[in-house]
This record gives sequence, C-alpha cells and structure tokens, in this order.
Amino acid sequence: MANLETSLKECLSSIDGATAAALVDYTSGMALGTLGGGKDFNLEVAAAGNTDVVRSKLRTMEHLGLKEEIEDILITLNTQYHMIRLLKGRGGNGLFLYLVLDASRANLAMARHQLRRIETELEV
Repeated sequence: MANLETSLKECLSSIDGATAAALVDYTSGMALGTLGGGKDFNLEVAAAGNTDVVRSKLRTMEHLGLKEEIEDILITLNTQYHMIRLLKGRGGNGLFLYLVLDASRANLAMARHQLRRIETELEV
C-alpha cells in the first residue's frame, strides 16, 4: 500500500503527459494533497471546481434512478485532458483522484489504466 505523497508522485512519474495530480474530498471541496500545477494552473482551484462536476453527475444519476457507480470522468480541452477517478477502496468514500494531462503527450487508455492501478495501491 502506498501513502498519498507516494501515489501523487507516481501519478506524475509513471503516467505519460501528467502535469498535475490531486486527491480531493468532494464532500468539502478540499484538496487533501496536490502535486504539480504551477503559476499558470492553480491546482487547488481546479480541484475545488471539479467537486461541483462530481456532485452534479452524482445528483443527475440519482434523479435518473441509475444504480451505477462512476469509474471516472474525462474532460477534454484543446491542449489538456482532465481525469477524475472516484475512489472505491476502503476509506475512499467521498474522495477522487484528479489528474491533468498534456494532450500532446498523453495516452488516455494507458493513463486510465495507470490511474486505476495507483488507486488500488493508495492507502487513505
């Protein structure tokens, strides 16, 4: 099992094109840990804003009567991919991993695979 810091470092080092990663509590909107980002990309603001995306999707699923679980949410921009992966393991309720990828260097299928693996090893 890996701790939060190790998991975030692994996101940036093992996923091609990864530029930022965070573990976020979508009940409060707080980032529990962040790595990457920079002066042109405020990871704290992005993490908080994406809690609204998760909450909205969960609410919509409830209104539709869907009994499914969200695996991940993908937002594609011109130059970036934003991946949100809801944690399912013990202690992961209400949390998601947030990953920002440079679209010119990322392989979405591999990024998704790697993020799923990192999630299973994360000890919250």
